[in-house]
Amino acid sequence: MHASIILLLPFFSALVILLGHRQLKGASVLISVGSSVISFIACVALLAVADDKENTKLLLPFLDVGQFHANIDVLIDKQSRGMMFIVSFIGMLVHIFSLGYMKDDDARPRFFGSLSLFMFSMTGIVLAGNLIMMFIFWELVGLSSYLLIGHWYQKASAAEACKKAFLTNRIGDFGFMIGILLLFGLNHGDVSLESLRDAFVQGGPLFDTHTTHPGLITAAALCIFMGAVGKSAQFPLHVWLPDAMEGPTPVSALIHAATMVAAGVYMLVRVSFLIEASPLAAEIIAGIGCFTALMAALMATQQNDIKRVLAYSTLSQLGYMVMAVGAVAMAAQHGHAAHGPNPGHPAMFHLYTHAFFKAMLFLGSGAVIYACHHEQDVWKMGGLRKHMPVTFWTFLIGTLALMGLPYITSGFYSKEAILGAAYDSGCSILFHSAALTALLTSFYMMRLVIIAFFGKPRTESAHHATEVPVIMLLPLVILAVFSILSAWDGFATPLQALKPAHEPPHATVLFASIAAFLIGTFGAIYLYRGKDKDPISIKLFANKFYFDEMYAVIVRVFQDRLAWIVTALERVLVDGLVARLPTAIVARLGAATRMLQGGHLQGYTFLLGGGVIGVIYLVVFVLPRLGH
Repeated sequence: MHASIILLLPFFSALVILLGHRQLKGASVLISVGSSVISFIACVALLAVADDKENTKLLLPFLDVGQFHANIDVLIDKQSRGMMFIVSFIGMLVHIFSLGYMKDDDARPRFFGSLSLFMFSMTGIVLAGNLIMMFIFWELVGLSSYLLIGHWYQKASAAEACKKAFLTNRIGDFGFMIGILLLFGLNHGDVSLESLRDAFVQGGPLFDTHTTHPGLITAAALCIFMGAVGKSAQFPLHVWLPDAMEGPTPVSALIHAATMVAAGVYMLVRVSFLIEASPLAAEIIAGIGCFTALMAALMATQQNDIKRVLAYSTLSQLGYMVMAVGAVAMAAQHGHAAHGPNPGHPAMFHLYTHAFFKAMLFLGSGAVIYACHHEQDVWKMGGLRKHMPVTFWTFLIGTLALMGLPYITSGFYSKEAILGAAYDSGCSILFHSAALTALLTSFYMMRLVIIAFFGKPRTESAHHATEVPVIMLLPLVILAVFSILSAWDGFATPLQALKPAHEPPHATVLFASIAAFLIGTFGAIYLYRGKDKDPISIKLFANKFYFDEMYAVIVRVFQDRLAWIVTALERVLVDGLVARLPTAIVARLGAATRMLQGGHLQGYTFLLGGGVIGVIYLVVFVLPRLGH
């Protein structure tokens, strides 16, 4: 019952709003916000009745052809309960924040309708009991994010950004679909998550394939991973996420905190048994996550747009989570870790803590932008600590949580868990890269706080900034509390299933975590305190390693040149030889034979006589020779 409400209520809300927003007008906003509140209450009720049992419930028959069955069914277990709480909680706060942020937008009903559609799509991914259902909602998330990022479609940059996000995700989704089809064939048409996992644990077609043809399992795991590369913006499909900042700030909080970009990580944890079965896949996943985390952190150190700093931070933290998925699989293969059906996974733990403080940071940046008359350049801010005290303190708490303030904020514990997973993997490159990423995270986040909130106002918009309305402050305060307490034992006890079993960290891991925090923090304070312009200028980082330019060249050289060649061949072969040549031949023959139809009796008589003479000649002279 609770799962039905959680899944279907946002759908009907979106349907009513998007079809009848002209008649409903202001009521459509209340419908969307109300559905998010009710969905959150249903998620809390689902947590309240939580037990250790795992069960899959049929919600709606979907495809039933012969022996093939693909239903809309929901898998209720510790992970789905915990993830559903995060999605509904962040979604509800984003809806409430949007009441203030979007109050002057003429297209508010359309915005809130798209929000409800997004919540429906994301809920379907979280509750999906099989990969076919997950893929359906996976595509719906892509559609709804396209609508939200392009909400201000009148702006050319927003229109381009939503198209870029949509097309980039389709590349990853194509690989995801191939991976599902591979598993469909290998597991005799059954792609339910329970069946796939049991096939490895208890033995089955997949286990037999793993023994005889391990390459097929590796191919399936990497194809599934391609879906996460697109949704969670991993290298090389990371380029869409920073441009998605063109959407309204509440959209950034919703997409980049705990929902769309976290879907890839959540899906990887769901199929972690598949990754653990393939050493090569585990190493590739850990390597790509590690590279993305470090690369994005370097980019963030030179960004001046407040939302883009947070966007690259999200990229980096997602890389952290993906690296943790691969690292845990590598550790399991070396016998250093073992996970049951519903393990507390370091990647899920960091996803859980990161959701609260990153959503808070994005909403806090929205409050700053709102107060500074839509100014987003941090070098045109300054001194906001005095003008916006509540926003400042909540933003600072979220920043310290992201940096991993030792033993106080939730981010410290989840970051330590990932560093521990990297250490246990046995790969020193992973561990040292993860520690360097943590150092850079402390550096660029403290840089952001110093430039935007300290010093003196650098522009009139910053000088006249005032605190935002209470309706926008309330979500910030709530999320700030969760940023501190969410990792503590005893807080939100049902969600502790997402937390790995606590073990004393290795001394090396603890030292690296604390050292990264201190070096990054004091390095930023030393370099940026009292500065009115950036003392560091690294064009390579500021221009995002020129990936967009490289992709533009690749598209121009390969796609555009290929299109030119295909067009030339089409004009020569299709339009020329196939279409025009037969037409020309027929036209010439028609013109030649038209001379025989002149309309003169003398001409017809002459042709008749010539024909008779020709027949006589054939009969008298040609045919006798052929007979001999």
